[in-house]
This record gives sequence, C-alpha cells and structure tokens, in this order.
Amino acid sequence: MQSIYSIATLPDLLRLVVVPVFAWAAIRDIKTRRLPSSIWPPLVVLGVVALLIDAVQYAPFNTFGGRLFVFQVAVSLLFVAPLAYAFWWFGGFGGADAKALMTLAVVVPTVPHYTVGSTVYPIVSGAIGVFSFTILTNTVLLAAVIPLSIAAGNVAKGRLSIQSLFARPVSAESVTSRHGQLFETRRGYTRTGLDLDALRMYLRWRGTTLAAVRSDPDAYRDPASIEETYEPTDGATAAGPQTDGGIDTDQPVFEDPWGAERFLESIETSAYGTDAKTLREGLETLVQKETVWVSPGFPFILPMFLGLLVAFTYGDLLFGILTALGMT
Repeated sequence: MQSIYSIATLPDLLRLVVVPVFAWAAIRDIKTRRLPSSIWPPLVVLGVVALLIDAVQYAPFNTFGGRLFVFQVAVSLLFVAPLAYAFWWFGGFGGADAKALMTLAVVVPTVPHYTVGSTVYPIVSGAIGVFSFTILTNTVLLAAVIPLSIAAGNVAKGRLSIQSLFARPVSAESVTSRHGQLFETRRGYTRTGLDLDALRMYLRWRGTTLAAVRSDPDAYRDPASIEETYEPTDGATAAGPQTDGGIDTDQPVFEDPWGAERFLESIETSAYGTDAKTLREGLETLVQKETVWVSPGFPFILPMFLGLLVAFTYGDLLFGILTALGMT
C-alpha cells in the first residue's frame, strides 16, 4: 500500500481540499444561487500555506524549476486573479464566481501531481503549467455545453428560432421559482429582459405574489396602491416571506407605473442592474402573456467544479484538444 507522501507532496495534498469544498459549493449554488463569502478565506489561507512550503523548497529560485515556479505563481496571482475581478466588473461573472476563481489562483497556481499506482495525474499539462488558468479554460469549455443543451431541447420539441439558442418557453406563473431573465417583452425578444431575482425583490418589497399581480394588474399598476412595504431580500428563491418574488391606450397613465422608481430608490443595493423601464416592461409582459421565453440562469460554480475535477484528473482540456488536432 502506498504511503500518503508517495502519492503527492504535502502542499499538493493540502490543495485537494478544494475538491470537496467546490463540490459543496456547486450543490448549494444549484439549489439557491447563493454562496456565503465565508467559504473562501480559509481556502486562501490554506493556499498561502501550501505556497510557502513550496517556496521554501525552491528557494533561492536560481534553478530552472525555481524560476518556473515563480513565473507560474506570478501569472496566477497577477493575471488570473485580476482577470476574475475584471469578469465580475464587466458583468461576465457573479461575485461568488469571481471570488471562487481568485481563490483558485492562490490555492492552485502550479500543477499539482498525484501518483496512483503507475499513473501520474493530471495526465495532460498545459504549455505554461498555470493550473488555475487550466481550470478556467476547462470551465469555459464545459460551460459551452449549456447553450448547446438548451438548443437541443428546443429543437427536440420543434422550436426552431434564434431565441431557441438562448432561452426556452415557460409558464408566466412559474417564473418566480426560476433563475435567469426574461428573454422577451410585449414587443419581441430581448437579451436585456427583467432579471428574475429583481422580480422577486420587487414582489417581496410589495408583500405580494405574482399570481395576485396577474389577477388584478390595474390595481398594482397604480403607485397609490403601495402602502406598507417590506424587506426585498436579495431575490433568492429560498429567502424572505412566502411571496414570489407599454400600456394600453385605454389604461390610466401614472407618473410612476407599478411604483418601479420608488422601489429602486428604496433599496440600498442595485436590483441586478434593473432600471425602472425594464421592471415595468417585465411586469407588463408577465401580466399579459401566459407563456414567456426565459433565458435560464445557470450556476457557473458547477462547470467550475467540473473543470476543476477534469484538471485534477485528465488535465488541460484545451491543450489536449489542440494537441489532438496537431496544433501544438
């Protein structure tokens, strides 16, 4: 039986902790789309400890291995971590996704190695050996399967259209139990429709349900109907009280239809970038249509966890694909 230290070095054994933590994070993200920020600092501390142990072994970094170690750590900390922040800044990542990738930049900057029997994992290492970057590219490749699966499901049901690549039709009444955003308005399809978390925030703020709004939209459209308001929470499906979270010419015109501006002014944070116009249009769409197209919000932590698993076992998917195509 192999000794544990013949399987991997102590720093690389410590790095394996990210696997069960990310597994738990992926499951929680699927269920709630929310992750506590407290899970990342302990991993960062573990990563720093592992890095210090490695640094002692490579010091004074005057060998090829030592210089390569410094280069890989520098790329991970000074490129991958800022890249994660940039993705969040420009809206490509959620906050938890960015923190997860920045954490990986600290914990696994270099390629760990694990010997099981006669096989050393990961099997395929990338050209520069920056493991956090390998996890990122694996994640992106695996995440690309999501729109393909959406499109395949629509095609299987005979839905052949441009929007079928990005969204699927659902009952308007069901949107408060879903994640994502409306992919349409009353006038057509849009990539900037109402975020469903923002919808739940609005409904909780008014202390009502979507079913109630749909049953009497004229009453809810009038901002004068807003009396007592409530804590909007953050729009998560599992949080808060048991609430869900252009106008016809013959309808009265209000200064602030639906109380949209009042809602946005009353909350301390952004409603996921939603403005009053988008909120009003989303509500009008939901009270007038029985079926709406929704672009599902998919938890990015899940493909990140899968990308991490692939990285620890197979290795660098992109490098493997390019090698198979004779491009490396």
